[in-house]
Amino acid sequence: MAAFSCSLATLPSQMRNLSLNYSSSSPSPISNSPSLSFSKNLSHTLLSKGSVSLSTVQNPTQRLRVVCEVTTKKADSAVKRARLSEKRRVYNKARKSEIRTRMRKVLEALEGLKKKPEAQADEILSVEKLIGEAYSVIDKAVKAGTLHRNTGANRKSRLARRKKAVEIHHGWYTPVPEASSV
Repeated sequence: MAAFSCSLATLPSQMRNLSLNYSSSSPSPISNSPSLSFSKNLSHTLLSKGSVSLSTVQNPTQRLRVVCEVTTKKADSAVKRARLSEKRRVYNKARKSEIRTRMRKVLEALEGLKKKPEAQADEILSVEKLIGEAYSVIDKAVKAGTLHRNTGANRKSRLARRKKAVEIHHGWYTPVPEASSV
């Protein structure tokens, strides 16, 4: 009877050194021997939380090594939580992408309008429609919890400030000076 041992840092302290025994006279013990046994006594509770998988690795020097891996099974609630988190991550990613796209379209339209030398005041209406669509998408993301409400407000404010800057640039809007209180 020969013994293989493996030491892994990932094993719990009770399972640090395992010895596997096989009884076979063939040169390849693992492949021809269906029965392997642990020489160290392992408690049933340690193995009930996970599984031990064994595989052989052939070395270039013709040494045969046994690799032991312990995998722990996640609780059903943890598996469900991970599945839901992944679903929400993908959904939120799509929403955030749509918000960025809508904001980019509004900002590009405003930049084009600002650079246009002879722009008319009614040209801002098409940009206002884009801004309204962007506001709608941002509000829905805030309501769904994808964005924090302050983040949503900041993004809407950014669009409004840029629009006002274009209106001031072309003279369509004149800011009222603040009344100073003395």
